[in-house]
Amino acid sequence: MALKSTAEQASPQAGRTTGMGALLARQCGAEFLGTAILVFAGAGVATVAFGFRGYGASVAAGTVAVALAFGLVVIGLFAMIGPISGCHINPAVTVGAYLTKRIRAVDAVSYGMAQLAGGIVGALLLWWVLHSSPLYIKGRVGLGANGYGSLSLLHMSGGGAFLAEVILTAIFVLVVLSATSNDVSRAVAGVVCGLTLGLAVLVAVPIDGASINPARSLGPALVTGGLPLSQLWVFLVAPLAGAVLAAGIYLLLHNVAVLTQEPELSPLGTGQIARRRLGPNSHRPGLVSRRLSREKLRGTRPVNGRPGGAGGD
Repeated sequence: MALKSTAEQASPQAGRTTGMGALLARQCGAEFLGTAILVFAGAGVATVAFGFRGYGASVAAGTVAVALAFGLVVIGLFAMIGPISGCHINPAVTVGAYLTKRIRAVDAVSYGMAQLAGGIVGALLLWWVLHSSPLYIKGRVGLGANGYGSLSLLHMSGGGAFLAEVILTAIFVLVVLSATSNDVSRAVAGVVCGLTLGLAVLVAVPIDGASINPARSLGPALVTGGLPLSQLWVFLVAPLAGAVLAAGIYLLLHNVAVLTQEPELSPLGTGQIARRRLGPNSHRPGLVSRRLSREKLRGTRPVNGRPGGAGGD
């Protein structure tokens, strides 16, 4: 009986731990799928545009096509996996979310691993599809990998590519952090993030093929090998440095947010942990508290001059 009583006492905590583990697994699965789709579609358009010369000799047409591909995919993924994981699909975004205390360390590490794995799988799927074409020669056509020097349309140096990736990733991550605040709807956030990524890609394609995402660079470089693989370090380190810069700027411009002691799901369904704000506006309730307060007010709103719900009493 004592053993049963102990088990019963431990069961709420065990159930909560199991529930959080299942939630994290579902979120990582969404990040894996979303990143695989992003790499498959974005790198696929890049390969068709600049590898196969699918748009002829027009660099402008190919650049616009790649920018549209990445931007539109992000908008669609926000609707598909945003309610599950928040739609990071980018280790740089995850680093920014962690440094601004929106997610826990275990979530950040799990998300990053899922995203990198998704990028590799997306590149493998793209190579599998293109390999069925008699016109595809991996050494000549490539797989939309990033690079500088001879791999750059502008023959950009490694230092120039590194600086461009830091700046563009910082801008993108800063916009993502700002657009996914509690006061912005998910639909608006998806459009804003998608358009911002499209603009960043539009600038970066002639420079280095546009990374702004370590997972987007890792998969094509591993599958392609050779020179893109030897230059991969730039596109792994620079976007993460840009994310750190973006997080620092965000914390300077916004109130510091910290995780609550009790992790709860956001009512928006993004899977992120509920937060409370500190500093000058510490008297303002957090997202969960505001939602609960609104529901409470609706339940006690006077009806026909009397307090109570719809029934009055």
